[in-house]
Amino acid sequence: MLRIWGRLSSVNVQKVVWCADELGCPYERIDAGRQFGIVGTDEFRRLNPNRQIPVIEDGEFVLWESNAIVRYLCTKHAFGDLCPEPLTERADADRWMDWQATELSPAMSKAFMQWIRTPAHEREPALIEASVQATLPLVRLLDEHLDGRRFICGTRMTMADISMGCAVHRWFGLPIEHEALPNLVAWYRRVSERPAARAVLTLPLQ
Repeated sequence: MLRIWGRLSSVNVQKVVWCADELGCPYERIDAGRQFGIVGTDEFRRLNPNRQIPVIEDGEFVLWESNAIVRYLCTKHAFGDLCPEPLTERADADRWMDWQATELSPAMSKAFMQWIRTPAHEREPALIEASVQATLPLVRLLDEHLDGRRFICGTRMTMADISMGCAVHRWFGLPIEHEALPNLVAWYRRVSERPAARAVLTLPLQ
């Protein structure tokens, strides 16, 4: 059985859990990280020398990095579906997954950490504002991209929607005044209605 290491409050663990549920893969999830510890142990270091979550064990195979895990699971269990078979379509999904990891999530990171994981008296408004201003052009870009598209890569859902959905869940969960982005909102509602997504996209940020 697939084993997933990581606490469910982690956005990167959420990607893997949603993906496994979407694929109907039985799994065991072990809480790790933050209040659960474990990541500092020698046992965990042998799984991931970075001491970060998520990590999966699929039989003898160990893999870390959330988007790599999502790609692996979708290629193994849904090649031609969540993992598109045509090379150009698969590259398109890869492109947006990488954009989520290298552009969108880093831009909003400080706003998330300040609002959600920093005590109110320790928050730095300038950091929050800078992070929000860095994120706004990116969510506007995504909203524009989704004009006329049901999903990130077109008419059907792919692995890109899983990675992006978890990141956008964080953005919409921040206690700020959000711009009206109708295409992004419609897409987010669409993916949120999927049964496999409900386990993570209904969670409060923590």
